[in-house]
Amino acid sequence: MNYPPNLLPVDGRTFYFGKIFNEAEAEAHFQQLFENAHWQHDEVMIYGKRIVTQRKTAWYGEEEYEYTYSKMTKKARLWIPELLPVKQKVEEVTGLKFNSCLLNLYQSGEEGMSWHSDAEAELGKHPAIASVSLGAQRKFVLKHKASAEKIELQLEPGSLLLMAGETQQHWLHSLPKTKKVKDPRINLTFRNIKKWKNR
Repeated sequence: MNYPPNLLPVDGRTFYFGKIFNEAEAEAHFQQLFENAHWQHDEVMIYGKRIVTQRKTAWYGEEEYEYTYSKMTKKARLWIPELLPVKQKVEEVTGLKFNSCLLNLYQSGEEGMSWHSDAEAELGKHPAIASVSLGAQRKFVLKHKASAEKIELQLEPGSLLLMAGETQQHWLHSLPKTKKVKDPRINLTFRNIKKWKNR
């Protein structure tokens, strides 16, 4: 596959493909998912306390996979038709196959995601995670766990970011909060859940 340059100087592979959907396509996908995805406030465990997050999530897959992060176990719903054209395009562009997708809905820039890495056992050792952005443009930041070196980029509506190789092992990423962004954003993170974790 003809990938763009690797954004990371060391310890991983991350590629920004830019817009893989034009403006009309991106808006249509946003509206369909905004209206039809099964959105729920996310729940995580922080310092032993159950916290309900501001952002909403939806979780889909080819099977009813179970996935645990922040000490809370989620169960996937089966694919909905609105997701399949996005999945197909992502697989065409990356040359990879994905069996599940975690969606995040941020109602404005005042909702974000703190530093973390997607290193759960269900994803395997060096997972490939393909992230599609719809709606508002937002800043995305990667930070090396050892050196604290940062890579910043703007995720445009209709764009694709692929994190692969050792990225999750050596880098954290975040979606910083900002009061400048008033519009909602949907982020689709396509990934592969290992079959042995399926219940």
